Parts: sequence; structure tokens; C-alpha cells
Amino acid sequence: MTQPAYDIAILGAGPVGRVLALLLARHAARPERIALLAGTPPAPDGSAAAIPAADPRVLALNHGSRVLLESLHAWPGRAADIRTVHVSQRGRLGSTLIQCNDFQVPRLGSTVSYAELHAVLLDRVQASGVTVLHGPPAHVQGQDNRGITVRQGDAELHCGVAVLSDGSGANDLRREYGQHAVITSAQATLPRPGWAWERFTNEGPLALLPHPQQARAYSVVWCSAPARAAELAQLDNAAFSAALSAAFGTRLGRLSSQAPRHIFPLALNARRALTQGRQAAIGNAAQTLHPVAGQGLNLGLRDAARLAQGLAGWLLDPGTDPGPALAAFARARRADRWITAGLTDLMPRAFATGLAPVEHACGLGLLALDLAAPLRAPLARHLLQGLRA
Repeated sequence: MTQPAYDIAILGAGPVGRVLALLLARHAARPERIALLAGTPPAPDGSAAAIPAADPRVLALNHGSRVLLESLHAWPGRAADIRTVHVSQRGRLGSTLIQCNDFQVPRLGSTVSYAELHAVLLDRVQASGVTVLHGPPAHVQGQDNRGITVRQGDAELHCGVAVLSDGSGANDLRREYGQHAVITSAQATLPRPGWAWERFTNEGPLALLPHPQQARAYSVVWCSAPARAAELAQLDNAAFSAALSAAFGTRLGRLSSQAPRHIFPLALNARRALTQGRQAAIGNAAQTLHPVAGQGLNLGLRDAARLAQGLAGWLLDPGTDPGPALAAFARARRADRWITAGLTDLMPRAFATGLAPVEHACGLGLLALDLAAPLRAPLARHLLQGLRA
């Protein structure tokens, strides 16, 4: 293998990959030796292809993720605070509130537009000195004790460490939920600023998050069986609004949706091992989760922060073996990954069994969380910032 042209190559330029690039650039004497391989070709004018302003996704970022992005000067200009989360179960006993005052923080989290986060991270990366290489999706071609060969279309490059950051995770562990998510937005006649809602139904969870760009509006993530999701997507606006109001209830008054609806299939995919030789995986390349509680991106950002911390020392002498740093990263991420994956795997299944005793037991669990702060605190704190090591 020829001498590596780059110290680190990051395969995938989504939010997690861009955050990793920015964190590594802080520690690198030569940030241009960090390559960020974007999986989309440049626009006709030669600039990076932009995410359309109409991209429908709204991201829920917890308090820890916001602190990280603000430290990188990469927080979007528009965001909606989440100060209270209301969790309930349709047709069953029990609900609970999680509030920011319980943890002496100004907010539990925030919502931002995917398009705006993409744009601000793009600006920060372009100013960081990191090398951005546009082209088809890249893949690792091989590695030896000197480095890794990466191929992007017809181009081949060599690096000391390769990080996979985009994709859908490996299939070491996989679970099909039999659910699709319908993504849209809706206006409420009785909005409650600063409140987010997680409503468990016998079809799957229904989340309403304050919209970062529209007053009185909520981003909707409605999980249900694939056939039901397809039916909901094809309803006219009036019929869909009526179905949404019936499923959610009256806490926000009447819900009205005029926005397009998008469907995403849901599954758990996870790698057992985060590292292989000189290669590491973070974010969606390491695990994709059910969207309940909005933990996927937050977990990926914690992956990026811990990997950057582990590789900071190695970047001072990239001719050395990165194995110890990568092994330490994998050990440090183990507990947080499996706790978060376990929570997001259990909740949508337990609340949608269709078995009354199980669902009543879940309702009693919600009631216990609401009545006993010591029981509620560990779960809420994990959702607030994750398990950091």
C-alpha cells in the first residue's frame, strides 16, 4: 500500500460525519489531511449539492447535543425549545411528565430543521480546512498494517483511519417492527409552547414535536402498520386531520394538516463491533434505531464526540498504530449504545402488543414514573444527555 495521503477519511457527510470532521479539525495540525467524502455529487456550478429547503425532516436534539453543536458554532438560527415531554398511552391508564426544571437545565432539547442544520454544518466544514471530496458513495476497499484504501467512484485514496458514518447500519443485529412512520406537520388550535408529546397507540407511537419554523405547528411522526401508513398517506387533508385528532386526543385542540406526507420503513440495524482494524463506525453506519424518543441522531453525535476524543492524541503522531485509540473508543461506547438501543427497541413493542395485561402494566409503569421522581430521573437523564464515558 502506498503512503497514506490522508490521516483520516470519513465516509459519509451527514450531520454525524460533519460533526466528527469539525471535532477532529480542532486537534489536527493539518486539517486538510482529514478527508470528508460526501456521497452526493457537486451541483452544476461546482458547489456542494444542497439539501432542498423543502426537506420535510425535523430533528429532535437533546440538551447534550445542543451543547455540542453550540461549541462548534453550528447551531441553526431557528429552533423550538422542548421544556416538557408528556408521555401517555391511548386507551390505557397512566401518563408521565418529564420537565427541564427537574434537571436545572433551560430545556430538555430542541427541534431544528434538517435542511438548516445541514446548511450550517456545511458552512462550518468549509471554513475548517477539512478536505471535502464529492462523488459517489465511498467504500473501504482494503487495509493492511500501514493504512486503508478507500474507493469513491473511479478515485482511490489512502488513509490511516477510515470512519463509516452514513448508511443503515450492518445486519449483525436486525429487527423488523412491522411499522412504517408517516412524517408530516400539523397545526393545533390550542398549541402549548415548549411541550412535546409521545403518545403510544396499539398501532405504534405517535409523536408531536414543536415545529422550529411554524408557529402553532407540530412535526408529526406517526408509526403504524405498513398498510395503515399507506392508507393514511393517501387520505385527503381533511380525513387525515380527523384521523390524527382521533388518535392523539384533544390536548392540543383540533389538529389540521395541510402538509405533504412521507413514509419511512422502521427497523433496528446494529453492528456488534464498532471497529475492525483501522476502521470505525459511528452514527447510522453503527446503528439505526426506531424513532421513538428521537434518540438516533443524538446517539450518533455521542459516537462522534467520543471518537474524536479518542483520536485526538493519535493525530499528533498519525504514523503510529491507531488500534489502542479505536479499541478504547469501542469500549467507551458499548454501554450507551446498548442501553439506548434497548430502550428504543422495547418501548414501541411493549406498548403495541395488543395484550391488555401487558399494556396495562406499561400504563402502571408510566403512572409510577409520574408519581416517583427517583424512578423517573434515570430514564429522563439518559434521554437528556445519554451515557457518556
